Amino acid sequence: MKFFFDNNLPPRLAKAIDALLEPPNEAVHLTGLFEPGIPDVDWIRRLADERDWIIISGDVRITRNPHERRAWQQAKLTAFFLKKGWINQNLWVQAAKLILWWPDIMEQAKRVEPGAGFLVPVNHTGRFEQVPLT
Repeated sequence: MKFFFDNNLPPRLAKAIDALLEPPNEAVHLTGLFEPGIPDVDWIRRLADERDWIIISGDVRITRNPHERRAWQQAKLTAFFLKKGWINQNLWVQAAKLILWWPDIMEQAKRVEPGAGFLVPVNHTGRFEQVPLT
């Protein structure tokens, strides 16, 4: 599986997760593939061409903004959106919490049809909230 971390998350977080993954799995930050200022709609569409990316996003607004939401739905990329509260944590806390969630994220990504979306709570409860696609 290939995990794509958006610009709302620190590049070092993607590198930390990547270091823990067994090949062929990988984690890449947006800045590893695109210019830092690329609009969300553009990177979503470009990732859709490869189809096997899983988005890890710190921007839950993608699920609400009509243009971004439509691009995500059309791309059929599975996405995990970090709920409110994640971004306010310092890097070490974000990393620790994401590492706790990571086995659940990988398992969920394997089980679902491409294009599904989930909200990841700050505290590890073992449960995701599904983002309604309609």
